[in-house]
Amino acid sequence: MKEIYENNKSFEDIKHIDENGVEFWYARELMPILQYLKWENFKKVIEKAMIACENSGISIKDCFPDVRKPIISGKGKEEFIEDYKLNRYACYLIAQNGDSRKKVIALAQTYFAVQTRKQEITEKEYSMLTEDEKRFYQRNLTRKGNYSLNQTAKKAGVKNFDKFHNAGYKGLYNGETADDIAKRKGLRYREDILDNMGSTELIANLFRISQTEEKLVRDNIQSEKEANKTHYNVGAKVRKTIKELGGTMPENLPTPKKSLKQLEKENRKSLKKQDK
Repeated sequence: MKEIYENNKSFEDIKHIDENGVEFWYARELMPILQYLKWENFKKVIEKAMIACENSGISIKDCFPDVRKPIISGKGKEEFIEDYKLNRYACYLIAQNGDSRKKVIALAQTYFAVQTRKQEITEKEYSMLTEDEKRFYQRNLTRKGNYSLNQTAKKAGVKNFDKFHNAGYKGLYNGETADDIAKRKGLRYREDILDNMGSTELIANLFRISQTEEKLVRDNIQSEKEANKTHYNVGAKVRKTIKELGGTMPENLPTPKKSLKQLEKENRKSLKKQDK
């Protein structure tokens, strides 16, 4: 406990607050706390975290803005060194992609995961959101959840992730794969099904995702076959729970008229008009 407290204090000590009251960390200051001695080695971890961020559908520019810091070289000249201004999620991804043999990495994962959860909105705040706002919020959580699930599934031996995720969908959607769901919703080729779900359907999928990850870890699953079976069974359990509670089956929930990508595009256009 003392070690956890001391590391948390270190993370707190290097935390900065910008003009909008948002906390952030500089990569150069985080590096020694995570016990990396060379920037070149730490930069590789940052690059892996950036890929993970992009794969989860979250903007790299928002999480890892590039900043340059002036320094005075040995010859007395002013030079600029590379650095990044990291938000909580970026720090969490860096910790997830760091050297797992280091105890401090596990401590960092816990710290930034807890800090991220602290920033999640309250139940009262959530109830005040519009349906589309709830969709954006839940979609962001499913992105993060799927990223974390993929990392855990990989450790469990999963290589064919399409098959793995379809196993979960089949359990939850009474045998439907991701392609089946897309066709039923009338989506175009490669259009994201999660972007075309209402908040209730997203919540059901988020529950499937989080419970699958927990079970993979709890049962120490070590084979792709067992991981796929676990994902299917969890999906089926979530479906059974919905039925027992008298809820609407996920395949019977309405598909929103506009995808989240459409809404994002409209929001950008609206903001551009306001700037003119």
